[in-house]
Amino acid sequence: MLVQFSSAIAMQRAIQRIHTLVDAPFLKSFSLNAPKSVDVEYANGIKFSLSAEFLRVYSPAADGKIRSIGGEKVISGRRHVGIMSAEPIGNYGVRLVFDDLHKTGIYSWDYFYNLGSNKFTLMRNYIKSLKKHGLSRDPSKRKSSKDL
Repeated sequence: MLVQFSSAIAMQRAIQRIHTLVDAPFLKSFSLNAPKSVDVEYANGIKFSLSAEFLRVYSPAADGKIRSIGGEKVISGRRHVGIMSAEPIGNYGVRLVFDDLHKTGIYSWDYFYNLGSNKFTLMRNYIKSLKKHGLSRDPSKRKSSKDL
């Protein structure tokens, strides 16, 4: 069955719904490579390296400097975001703290597996969404006092 999604957010939600029906394998290891990425490895031998930008854009938190454009939620300007820390949340997952002060997303081990399994499709849809709305992965340039 082929399903088309109008936005990366819609795809993310669909993946989350589907994934609740199928459990991810057990986590074998997690490592933070601050500030650039996290590596997760599962008992089935599958390993994922997920960038800070990707994890920030697909934060499971409801907030997070999201711009709503015509009902579509788009996060832009996060190409150079870094991960400052990862705080364990029981056996469930971790809370990632980003250098843009976003810290409310709790990433479950299943969600990491979900993101890793769909990384290329999600990133491609994210970039398409940015282009569609004339936004960029790069942070906006701040005006200097000379420009004012």
